[in-house]
Amino acid sequence: MRGSFAPHSGPSNPGRQESDLAFWARHPVEVARDLIGWSVFVDGVGGRIVETEAYHHEDPASHSYPGPTPRNAVMFGPQAHVYVYRSYGIHWCMNFVCWGEAPGGAVLIRALEPTAGLETMHERRGVADPRALCSGPGKLCQALGVTFALNGRSALEPPFALVEGPAAGVVVGPRIGITKAAEKPWRFGEAGSRFVSRPFAITSPPSGAAAKRGRG
Repeated sequence: MRGSFAPHSGPSNPGRQESDLAFWARHPVEVARDLIGWSVFVDGVGGRIVETEAYHHEDPASHSYPGPTPRNAVMFGPQAHVYVYRSYGIHWCMNFVCWGEAPGGAVLIRALEPTAGLETMHERRGVADPRALCSGPGKLCQALGVTFALNGRSALEPPFALVEGPAAGVVVGPRIGITKAAEKPWRFGEAGSRFVSRPFAITSPPSGAAAKRGRG
């Protein structure tokens, strides 16, 4: 266990900071899978991560694929920072920047199981069913109050807090709403979760060889 990624108090600990950042200095597929079961909070409002998608700089479906632009600049910056963009001109989407050998990777947070600040979420979303509060990237950003104002902020510092936690199991499937590289099994979810944005057809992680082929 790496413990809590909530903001630290007291004197800084360079060794701990290096350990925290090492988690994010990996291929987005690895980070996306490992984030299932963690919790993310924005000003104390949030919940458990139950669905993610990975995007890589060599992935045609990724915003970083064409190279750095003003829109995707955060993806080419430091790991463990937040990349926020607007989808279809309507919904904000929250990603955590991660990359190993070369910059340009990120993990899209697709769904949460709400655990804290549900009253605030209800007010922001205008829905009563807890399963509908954060069951999609746009929904969870509205529920947590994530907007472009948080683009480029560190995910390891306020108003964000990340806490490591276990998953009941991880299921894998193709990503949603894309046309390029749609066959890659780069969408991850918690097994049996009622809070994912869409059910998974694949019920178990691919073998090591299959995962390597999928990473391209």
